[in-house]
Amino acid sequence: MDAHDLFLCPICSNIPDNQRGHFVRALTFKTKFFEKGARIAGQGDPVHALYTLLEGSVKAEMVSESGTVLNIEVIRAPNPLAPAFLFAKNNRFPVDVVALEPCKLIIISKESVIKQLASNETFLQGFMTYNSDRVHFLSERLKLLSTKTIKGKLAQYILARTKHMDFVLDMNQTALSEYFGITRPSLSRSLSEMMHEGIISLKGKRGKVLDLGKLRKAIMQ
Repeated sequence: MDAHDLFLCPICSNIPDNQRGHFVRALTFKTKFFEKGARIAGQGDPVHALYTLLEGSVKAEMVSESGTVLNIEVIRAPNPLAPAFLFAKNNRFPVDVVALEPCKLIIISKESVIKQLASNETFLQGFMTYNSDRVHFLSERLKLLSTKTIKGKLAQYILARTKHMDFVLDMNQTALSEYFGITRPSLSRSLSEMMHEGIISLKGKRGKVLDLGKLRKAIMQ
C-alpha cells in the first residue's frame, strides 16, 4: 500500500511521521481498483470495512421507491466512504457509490479500525472529527432537500458559503444542478433572477451578496 496516499486522507493525516510505519503494518487491508462507471457499493450493502478512496472520484446517489435518482454528493480522493456506518447498528450503505473515473480504494478491516481507535489517539481524533463534519454536511443537505423552490435552494446554498458578503460556488453549474436534482437551465434561470433582483452578483464561481435580507427571505419562499 502507498502509505503516502493513505496519510493524505483526513482521518489519518495528523498521525506523526514516526508512527506511520507501525500504523500501516498493524492494518489488515486489501487494495481494489474500479473502472469508470463501476458500482463500488450499492444502497443497502453491508459496511464491514473502512473504504478509503485514494485515487479518483465517485458519486453518491440515492434511488427512491418511485425510481427517482437523487444525487447526494461527489467524493474525491483522498477520503473515506461512509465511515460512520461501519459502527452503526444498521451498518449498510445509505447510497449507491459509483466511480466517476478510474478509482483506487484501500479497504481496511473493521477489526483493524477498532484496534487503532483503541490504541491511537490521533487516529481516534481524526475519525471522530471527520464524522462530526459529515453530520454538518448532512444537516445542510437536509435543509436543501426540505426547501421547495429552486431559488430557495440556491439561497440556502449560497448563505452557507458566505463570508463577509462574499461567496464561492464550489461546483460548476452542471454539478450544482445535479446536486439540487434539477435541470441546468432551471438553475441558470434562477441565478439570473437573483442577479436581476439585486440579491447577488456573480462572475464565474465568485459572487457577492448584495442584499442579505432578500437572500434569507428567498429561503422561505
